[in-house]
Amino acid sequence: MKSPVVKRSIVIAGHKTSVSLEDAFWKGLKEIAGGRGMTLSDLVSTIDSERRHGNLSSAIRLFVLDYYRNQANIPADKDVREPTVGMRPPQASMRVD
Repeated sequence: MKSPVVKRSIVIAGHKTSVSLEDAFWKGLKEIAGGRGMTLSDLVSTIDSERRHGNLSSAIRLFVLDYYRNQANIPADKDVREPTVGMRPPQASMRVD
């Protein structure tokens, strides 16, 4: 099931901006910030200051993905199409590029 994209306003480095993310990424980002004792704005500011390229929404998605990969001990260079122990393989109708 596709998670709808949610656009939210957030203040980073003293400036208000909007970020569009799927609900699952917002939830993950809030969980990470809470676990680190940070505000959502502070965490997004850190992500923004450390990104090398791409837009902020993409940088946040990659940050959340990397966080949960590290939690699951999945190397960043692992092919995400390969199933890992305890995970279901992608359905045939799902396309991964």
